Amino acid sequence: MWIDTPVTRFLKIRYPIVQGPFGGGSSSVELAAIVSNLGGLGSFGAQHLAPDRIKDLVADLRERTAAPFAVNLWVDNADAAMADFDAQAFARHVEQLKPVFTSLGLDLPAFPNRFGQDFDEQAEALIEAAPPAFSFVFGIPSPDILKACRERGIVTIGNATTVDEARAIEEAGVDMLVATGAEAGGHRVSFLHAADAVLMGNFSLLPQVRDAVRLPVILAGGIADGRGIAAALALGADAVQVGTAFLACDESGAEPLHKAALFSEQARQTTLTRAFSGRLARSIRNGFSEHAASDPGAIAPYPAQNWLVRALRAAAVAQGRSDLIPLYAGQSASLLHHHSASELFGALVAETDEAFRSAAGASRNQYPPGSAARSTT
Repeated sequence: MWIDTPVTRFLKIRYPIVQGPFGGGSSSVELAAIVSNLGGLGSFGAQHLAPDRIKDLVADLRERTAAPFAVNLWVDNADAAMADFDAQAFARHVEQLKPVFTSLGLDLPAFPNRFGQDFDEQAEALIEAAPPAFSFVFGIPSPDILKACRERGIVTIGNATTVDEARAIEEAGVDMLVATGAEAGGHRVSFLHAADAVLMGNFSLLPQVRDAVRLPVILAGGIADGRGIAAALALGADAVQVGTAFLACDESGAEPLHKAALFSEQARQTTLTRAFSGRLARSIRNGFSEHAASDPGAIAPYPAQNWLVRALRAAAVAQGRSDLIPLYAGQSASLLHHHSASELFGALVAETDEAFRSAAGASRNQYPPGSAARSTT
């Protein structure tokens, strides 16, 4: 039975379906709880939250579900270029974005005290709160953090985009990993190589990772229906991570403009861009990403670029300017049909059942009795 895998047994969940974590406020307690209560692993992207809010988040999730769930953080929270990113550099990038701020009726932002959160502080709060699972991207936490997770009974889940990264995750003593193909929406979470140099698709990445490590492997990227789940499991995955399809649901924290774009013809055209955060991510093409492509040097490093885009995001949303906000999406967005998380989850299970039944029937009926193709002589 396809639901009995090393991942379901290890995490104590019914179905090998993980809801992808969304950063920047697009995750929601409601969505994560629904997925967990239905037998999957709900997830919450907490990379933007201060440590005290992470403690509150875990408490909120525990109020909504008694089932396992995961909280996700970014291990590497700043590009190396941020070391030299001072007020003068900030002013140059603000000046480049001045036409956008002006078009939205906004004053130009002032240099902030900080651009983002500190991972070690976040990890300390997460360990204290002790969610059932801790997933992380852009690197591997320190041995001390991983040891503390083991002592608190927190399952650790790393993310890899290459075989080298998968091996590094296994060698660090992480419990399981997500192999993320280039089809995935959102950020490319590479940490041993430049993100744009390792764009391996799922059908190449998964078998190689499967052969290289003994850890349970979850496959992510472009999986939006039961056919994708069945294909991933048949190829050797122990579970799948579904992101964009859950992001599009009413219960996610994504902006309505974003959700509308996911169900539009526009979603057929995605691009890899650093325009919205400073780090490479797959998003639906829009005016902001296209303008950035014409002048990559105008993009600030992460998290400065991310901070600048967030500074204009609320006004852009209020004015219906989907051309100015990140519209993260995987390459299978055109397969989306469901607006309800519970309906989506039910469909994923039913479609996967049907895909395996159909495959079994096709295998039995591939050759008629007595045909030459079946002959052993």
